[in-house]
Amino acid sequence: MPDRMPYRTVALIGTGDMGHAVGRALGAHGHDVIACLDGRSARSRGLAAAAGIRAVADLDTLVGEAELVLSILPPAAAAAAAGHAAAAMRRRGATPPYADCNAVSPATARRLAETLGKAGAPFIDVGIIGPAPGRGAAPRFYASGPDTTPVRALDGKGIVVRDIGAEVGRASGIKMCYAALTKGTFTLHTAVLVAAEAMGLTAELDRELRDSQQAVHARMAATVPGLPADAARWIGEMQEIAATFADAGVTPKFHQGAADIFRLLAETRFAAETRETLDPNRGLEEVIPVYAAGLRRKDG
Repeated sequence: MPDRMPYRTVALIGTGDMGHAVGRALGAHGHDVIACLDGRSARSRGLAAAAGIRAVADLDTLVGEAELVLSILPPAAAAAAAGHAAAAMRRRGATPPYADCNAVSPATARRLAETLGKAGAPFIDVGIIGPAPGRGAAPRFYASGPDTTPVRALDGKGIVVRDIGAEVGRASGIKMCYAALTKGTFTLHTAVLVAAEAMGLTAELDRELRDSQQAVHARMAATVPGLPADAARWIGEMQEIAATFADAGVTPKFHQGAADIFRLLAETRFAAETRETLDPNRGLEEVIPVYAAGLRRKDG
């Protein structure tokens, strides 16, 4: 008789874009994926149901059944989620390994490790890079901490796990550096286009970019129109990156500015959309005037 699958019951805290897709992938590989959906948005509940994630009554039940907990949330929610999970563990007397997979700074990851450590739970620092499972190449789960065995057991199950050492903060650090480039570039592209619009130079810049920076122009056209749908949850990520850079002795101002751009986009009418409802055919010519109008309202 084969040995029982290790870490068969995996609990998710967060069933949004990434979380529900991870749950679906793990479920397809034989894991029993559970989540407490109390207080979650209708969208998160719908995504969880579509992914085949089993709902449990409350957080105490979740930590009692879980053999591994994966927290996959916007970074601003990471600390509260860890605190609630630690409290539930103390009430239930259960201490499953807790993997924080959120886009937080190394310093924040170490604080979360302390929170879970006080409850007696092993902590694993995880930084996710890449799209959700099922949207192209499998995402990379960078893992660090004293014992990453529970997360490494998920390797090849819709995700790729890369162990990068025993120090909590290393996995978060590589996520911060990567997102500083990718999402930071999105905001720089947006800022350039909005500045040109504000100066009445959109047509001229567009022609120049098409002539001399075709790849950049194509990237702008592919990404900038859809950013408002994610902008609100990426503000906190930029703040975590700024803190990471400051701790490393690098200026935090790039990503403080990136947070400002995401704040601007989060206040546009497009921000009410989700990845499921945004118009994939909407182009720069439609969104940039709206973004610039928001800038003028702030100035006014």
